[in-house]
This record gives sequence, C-alpha cells and structure tokens, in this order.
Amino acid sequence: MKTILLSLTMLASLNLHAAVKVGVLAPEGTGWAKNIKKMASEIKDATKGNVEFKIYYGGSQGDEQDVLRKIRIGQLQGGIFTGKTLGEINGDVRVIEIPFTFNHNREKALRTLQAMEPFFDQKFAEKKFKSLATFEIGQVYFVTQKKVTDLNGIKNLKIWSWDGDPIVTNMFESMNLTGVPLALPDVLASLSTGIIDAAYAPPIGMIALQWNTKVKYMIDFPVSYSIGAFVITSDAWAKVSPADQKLTMEIAKKYEKEINLGNAKDNEDALAAMKAQKIEFVKFSDAEIKVAQGYRNAMVKKLTGKLFTPDALKKLEAEIAKK
Repeated sequence: MKTILLSLTMLASLNLHAAVKVGVLAPEGTGWAKNIKKMASEIKDATKGNVEFKIYYGGSQGDEQDVLRKIRIGQLQGGIFTGKTLGEINGDVRVIEIPFTFNHNREKALRTLQAMEPFFDQKFAEKKFKSLATFEIGQVYFVTQKKVTDLNGIKNLKIWSWDGDPIVTNMFESMNLTGVPLALPDVLASLSTGIIDAAYAPPIGMIALQWNTKVKYMIDFPVSYSIGAFVITSDAWAKVSPADQKLTMEIAKKYEKEINLGNAKDNEDALAAMKAQKIEFVKFSDAEIKVAQGYRNAMVKKLTGKLFTPDALKKLEAEIAKK
C-alpha cells in the first residue's frame, strides 16, 4: 500500500508538458497576432514552460479549412477560427451570427456573446475541443461600387459570397441576392474589374484586405456580428495539469478582454479611415429594420435544427430580451 501511495504521490508531482501547435490566419504584425503572442508567452512563463503554444501565423498552415483538417489528423492541436469554421465544429456558436439580430447595437451583441460563452464552451467540449477564448471580430457591413438606398436595392448587386457558409447561403436565398462565389484573395481584383459590385466584412477586415481602395460606398446598416475563438483539442488540454489549466484559462480570459477592446478600437479606426478616404456611408431608413427582421425570421426558420439547435436559439432570444 505504501508503495502504491508513494507512486501516486510521485506521479501527481510530475509536471505535465503540453506543446500545442496552433494555426492562425492573422499576419504576425497585426494587433490580434501581437496579443496572441503575448498571451502564449505569458502562459509559458506562468506554467514554467509546461504549456507551450507554437503559433503559425499568416496562414502558413493554410486557410481555416486546412488548419481544421490538420487538427483532425493530428498535425496541429489548435486554431483561431472565425464563425464559419467554428460552426463546423459546433454549429450552435453560429446562432450569434444570424443576420439582422443586433443591428447597430454592438454593445448588446458583445454582452450576449459573453453571456452565451459558457454554453458555447460546453458544446465545444462535447465535440472534443477546449475553447480558451472567444472574440468579437466586429459588425459586418456591405461595401459597394454602386449606391443603393434600401435592402431591396442590394438585390441588384453582384455580391461576393463565401462559398460553403450555410449562413451566407441562407441569407442570399432568403433575400434573393446574386452571389458570386470567390476565394477570399480574389475579391480585391474582382471589385476592380467589375466581376462583383459588393462584398461584406467587418471594417478591420476591409482595411486588411484593402477593399477600401476599390469601393465607393459603405452601407451603414450592419448585416451581422462576426466572432472568432481560440480552440484546442481536448486531447491536448488533457495533457495539461489542473494547476496549469487554471493558470492558462486565467491568462487566456485576460487577453480575451484585451483583444476584444483592441478589435473594437481597430474597427472604429477603420471606419474613420474609410470616411477620411471619402467613401460615402449610406444610411437606410428605420423602416428597413422591420424589413430586415422579416428576412431574419425566414433565416431562423430554415437554420434551426440544421445549423444550430433550438436550445441555442432559445438561449439567444432570452439574452436578446434582456435590457
């Protein structure tokens, strides 16, 4: 018995080491990437080297689909993904990105995301992933070459569509929009040549992708609220001792807040930069909110039970109802 107890004591005292390889699309010099790098460094120091993140920036491991595929076959253990890819792991997370849910109210969108984060984390765990942090990327807007004055006018535009995204597909079908599927790197040139008239992204994305140099108008009527998350496999997380798990989560949550604050400021700065470029911000009338709500209702009906569960929708609606 003494031998067994001694062995267990020695085993408990061993420092588990977890080396976690993570794929990230963000280029290394961006504010987002800088914060992730600081977070990884702080976690390594706090855990005395027991938890070490090897971050591959700038899409060096491929796009998000490539990173997720490499995670599934064990070449990587984690990634920082946008909603589309997160939805392939845990469809319930996409409920926060249903178009025309928050309109201009970014603060309410963030509060809702934070309130639902424990629910999302639980769903990730059921899919054998550990979510370390959830981020707001920002409100999504249309930018266009041609001026439109209401939602109906958008139907006359040729709009880039992110192929394979069920929310985008559903929105285009529900609103009867003309989508042109293109790889993300092809959008800039396609705006120049007229292959497309419009695209959509958070402001920080527009600036990073240089779409602001090829458009004349921004529709000041947010389409949706875009999120991201830092997830690793449950197997990788299980290699971290309970004490180091606690330290890792404390630091990750600290940087989650810092990154969200940084993204909010970067989006504000991006909008200001676009205004300074004389890009015209087109406001829709308040009547369009009711029109948008009709589109949202149609999308919710089609997506519930297919992309996200009724339970996720119920939790979202309960949070939205709060003041």
